[in-house]
Amino acid sequence: MPIVTRFAPSPTGDLHLGHALAAYVARTMADNYGGRCYLRMEDIDTTRCRPQYMDAIVEDLAWLGISFEQEIVIQSKRFCKYAEALEKLRQLGVLYPCFCTRKEVAAEIAAMGGAPQGEQIDIYPGTCRKLTHEHRAELLQSGKPYCWRLDCRAAAKLTGPLEWIDLRFGKQLCRPELLGDVILARKDCPTSYHIAVVVDDAAQGVTHVTRGKDLFSVTGVHRTLQALLELPVPLWYHHELVCDEQGKRLAKRDKARSLREMREAGMSPADVLRLLDGFIPRENEADAL
Repeated sequence: MPIVTRFAPSPTGDLHLGHALAAYVARTMADNYGGRCYLRMEDIDTTRCRPQYMDAIVEDLAWLGISFEQEIVIQSKRFCKYAEALEKLRQLGVLYPCFCTRKEVAAEIAAMGGAPQGEQIDIYPGTCRKLTHEHRAELLQSGKPYCWRLDCRAAAKLTGPLEWIDLRFGKQLCRPELLGDVILARKDCPTSYHIAVVVDDAAQGVTHVTRGKDLFSVTGVHRTLQALLELPVPLWYHHELVCDEQGKRLAKRDKARSLREMREAGMSPADVLRLLDGFIPRENEADAL
């Protein structure tokens, strides 16, 4: 089967060098093996995503000379698909409503001394998982806002031991508990990144998920969801990150220099791609195929 990759930015601002790397890795991985690469707009956060940023992303990628197959997938047009996946998880008994506010969760974690995992991740202590059926029903009936969390313990009992393969780091034991009971849907957003990404990767036939190593820790959650939803399991390639002078990865929130600013400063696409050359996967990095 041909390799299928994707580049899936969130249209919340202009692309920077880190995004260029992610797009280039996805395109290069596909090209090295005669495959296809798709573009997907992860715009489920409708409060922050803007149509003008989608247009800017397409323009920046075209300027870089990075092309994609078929039409662009827009996640905000696929909420019904994510709702179907969420309902299946609910029927499996691996979801529970969480009524805790962010402030309450932070306070409880602080009282426990914190449980950092990976990149500044605090594990939810499972407060609402422990509610009695009667108390949960009362809270639901009261109309109190809630989100849906994945019960990773219940999920593990259904799936049994799982593994996943990274083309750089080899076979990995699936450990979704490292992130705890992650949120899969909120009142203001009917899905999460975790649900949307596994549903869309399956729908687009993605065989190789290429992304930054900052997302390495979430792969256990995604592998678990794939098992629960009976979705195909891809291979993963977690590439290095582009960092600033202080060694911190580039981010929109930190006002990382955008590709548009580089272009306006007189840089050519070749200049930008040369900055990324050391990060690009070579053919021998996919020997595990």
